[in-house]
Parts: sequence; structure tokens; C-alpha cells
Amino acid sequence: MVRPTFCLHHFLVSYLLIFTFSLNHVRATKKVVSVFLSKEHKLHTTRSWEFLGLRGNDINSAWQKGRFGENTIIANIDTGVWPESKSFSDRGIGPVPAKWRGGNICQINKLRGSNKVPCNRKLIGARFFNKAYESSNGKLPRSQQTARDFVGHGTHTLSTAGGNFVRGASIFGIGNGTIKGGSPRSRVATYKVCWSLTDAASCYGADVLAAIDQAISDGVDLISVSAGGASSTNSEEIFTDEISIGAFHALSRNILLVASAGNNGPTPGSVVNVAPWVFTVAASTLDRDFSSTITIGNEKITGASLFVNLPPNQSFTLVESTDAKFANATTRDARFCRPKTLDPAKVNGKIVSCVREGKIKSVTEGQEALSAGAKGMLLENQPKVNGRTLLSEPHVLSTVGFPQNHSRTKSARLDITATDSIKSGTIIRLSQAKTFYGIKPAPVMASFSSRGPNNIQPSILKPDVTAPGVNILAAYSLFASASNLLTDTRRGFPFNVMQGTSMSCPHVAGIAGLIKTLHPNWSPAAIKSAIMTTGIVSLITHTDTYIGAHPT
Repeated sequence: MVRPTFCLHHFLVSYLLIFTFSLNHVRATKKVVSVFLSKEHKLHTTRSWEFLGLRGNDINSAWQKGRFGENTIIANIDTGVWPESKSFSDRGIGPVPAKWRGGNICQINKLRGSNKVPCNRKLIGARFFNKAYESSNGKLPRSQQTARDFVGHGTHTLSTAGGNFVRGASIFGIGNGTIKGGSPRSRVATYKVCWSLTDAASCYGADVLAAIDQAISDGVDLISVSAGGASSTNSEEIFTDEISIGAFHALSRNILLVASAGNNGPTPGSVVNVAPWVFTVAASTLDRDFSSTITIGNEKITGASLFVNLPPNQSFTLVESTDAKFANATTRDARFCRPKTLDPAKVNGKIVSCVREGKIKSVTEGQEALSAGAKGMLLENQPKVNGRTLLSEPHVLSTVGFPQNHSRTKSARLDITATDSIKSGTIIRLSQAKTFYGIKPAPVMASFSSRGPNNIQPSILKPDVTAPGVNILAAYSLFASASNLLTDTRRGFPFNVMQGTSMSCPHVAGIAGLIKTLHPNWSPAAIKSAIMTTGIVSLITHTDTYIGAHPT
């Protein structure tokens, strides 16, 4: 008997013919406008609002004029929300506005042992959208079929846009103060579209578009989307990009959509979300730093740090990662402290120096250093990649970031003159991390913030504005670890520091909420114009505008 053989080529051809026929059939349906493949999109504070000039006791402040965004409804398309956060308490808040058409839909599981409904008069709606994600990655566990935020990103962005005033916010005792959103008396709704617990590229376009359309149907006033696809030079992308399409749908219903510009700077032409009807936001610094001092003999270097728990008077030997690698590890991998590159015999008990690889996140490098037994880590910036932007991250061990070409002076933001690296065998000390205010110059464009020109249509300048996006402290998910690494056992943080255009985007959405409250009949174009024309010229680049604090 001859057994039938499976021919992969014939199977694929047959599958392709069936798929093409189905696609053409859908296209031919009268009510279908267009058909295209769903694309993946990446997820792109205590001080920032004061830096923008917003003060609650100032009668001329935009907060007072805009009534703190009272009853404006802000939708957030992101990783969901941690509803128990004080940022979303409804204490002292009146009934849900009559314009809300989203009903009582609250697709968030209750915490074990709690009978409290997660949604309330502040957090008035919560939905999740995962059909496109599941079609590519398989069925999600039932425990994850919820709009609850397991990674912290969505909670952070939503609280920045419309969270309440919450006192006593800090992380590792750093940045202590009051967090709040740009429109702290607004109502907020969350639409979860991003699903991976470890990968930022987990937001599928079809889910994003479905969420935007649902938010429009629910009657929101503003939509904030801290995500975006890949940059492109193809003009057709505007008509097949889900955020662009969703923003156009919103515009037709008098709703402004604010989106992040991306974190692929300083590469020219890397900006995303470039459709003219999208309000595209870049990221820049504040006049506040979280810093630590590296002491080498009588010399001091100031670097960025959020977490140093070493004895301040104890010295440690430094070892460069390339000198501490396993014999079979490549020099390039070791340079960036990639997983399984550091030899514990060479690292244990020392401080290891690694080169920063990530644009906005390098916590995996710290995890490798910790796994090898290091007491701490110095994270060296790459000038051509990271520029002078120093980021303070919630690393798993004591870490200080410093410029590759550093000045041994009072501040790492001053002119860089020295070119020497800190070599293996150097004896160093690290001070405790502290908060410093009055940093100048500020604002400075963040090196990671995606740049123009707009490759699809250079005559339309993108990004539109820049806003605070470096070292932003806001609400966080109690489920997520501080570093968001699954191996990090530190949990239960109500606040955290994050960076990216994801953080700058909700700053603009919060300001837009104030204007919407003050001028409820203004069009998205009028709101966008008011923000752009009351901004100040950035100190670093004339092509971007820093957002203003006073709506006209």
C-alpha cells in the first residue's frame, strides 16, 4: 500500500488561494471600505505639571481656568488599568456625565477577597480587545481576559492624563511629592489592547482600531494612544495604519486623538503617527533629576540613578564587562551585558560597567549583572545612540548611568570635556540616589524621542509638540515588578518612574482636557492650535514646540 505523502508546497498554494478568495470576497462586500493586514504596534508625575506652570493655588493657572478638566472624558488605549490606585478613586466626585454612552461596562476582575466593583464615578468604563492578538498568538489564559493592567504602562499613562491628586508618591524614597494628571477632575475610561507581559510590541492594529471606535461610540471627549507602528515612507501607510484611521474616525466626531511620536530617536525620519489629523507628541526633559555621585579618589561624576542601596562610605572595585565575560561570549554581547555573558568568578562582589543598549529601557543588563553576583552597575551612555539623555530606571541592583564622554564636574549636564572611560581595577564609591531640582537647561529634547522630518509628507511637520517624557513618576500596577522583569520579585509598587514618548503623550492629552472643559464646543483643530500656539520654542531644536500651560 502506498501511503499518501504530505506536500507542504501544495498545501501552502491551496491555503493562499483560499485566503485570497476570502479576502476578495470581503473586499467586494458593499459596506466594507478597505481590507488590509493587521500590524503590530509598540507601546511607545510629581514635578512635570509644576514645570509646565500648573499650580493649584494660582487663580491664573490653566488648572483653575479649565476647572481641572471637570467632567471631560479621557479614553486611554493601552495595557489597561489598576483600578484600585488612588489616582482613580471617586471620592468627592459627582454622578457620571450624561454624555457617557458606555453604560456600566467594566471588564475588570475583582481582587481576591474584595467585593468592590473596580469601576466607579472616576473610572467610568473598562473594556478589552484581544481578537487580533489571539489570532496570532493563541488564546490568552482566562485569568488575563481582563482590562486589569499587569505591566503598569496603562496605569502610568492614564494617571498622567487624568489621575487624581495623590500625596506621598515616590519610588525607593525618591521623587516624593504629589502626583496628578493634567485634568485631575476628568473622568477616565480604559481600553486594553496590549497583552504581552514582557514585550512592548504586543498591540495589534485591529484591536487598537476596535478600541478607538468603541471609545468614540461610548462618548469620550479625548483619546490618548501611547503606541505606534513602524515609521514609513509610503504614503499609502496613512490609509492602512489603524491609529491613523481611528484618529480620522474620531476627528469626524469632534474628538481629538493624541498619540506618541515613538522612541527611535535620534535617527532622522523615525517619527511615527504622522497623519495630519493626529496630535503627535515627542519627549523632553524636566528641570528635575534623580542622581547619584560616582566618587573616584578626589574626583566626582554625577550620573542618573533611582536606586543605590550600597553603604555610602564603602568602596568597590570596578570591572568592565568586556574584561569580565565568559571565554565563549562575544565582546559585543559582553559590552551590553547581554544574558549569560558575565563570568561570576570575575564579577562577584564588584561593580560592573556595561554600555547602555536600550533606548528607554536597560533593566535586563542589570539583571545579568545581578545574576553574576555584582554589587552594582555603571551604565555607560553611547553618545551617538543615547546622546546626553541620562535615564533613571528601577534597576534590580544599585545602578548609576553616566555619559561615555563625561565631565568630572558638578553636573553631568554641563559641557562634556573628558574622554576617558572608567577602567577595570578602579576603586569607586556610589552615593545614595537623590532628587535635584532647578536643572538647566530644560527642557531638552530626549535623545530617544523619534525625530522628523515626516517621511510621508515632509511639508507637514511632525512631531507637533514635545512634552515631559523623561523620568516621569506616576501611578503603577501593584501586580507588576518595579523593573517589569518577570524575574524581579519586587512587587506592590503603587508608583513608578518611566520614560518615553508614551509618558509625554498623556501630558498633552491632560492639557487638552482642560481646554475641552473650558471650551466644550471647540474642534480638535482648535484645541491643537491653542496648545501649539501658546507653547515655547524648545531649547534644543526649533522644529518642535514645548507645550504651553495656559489655554487661550
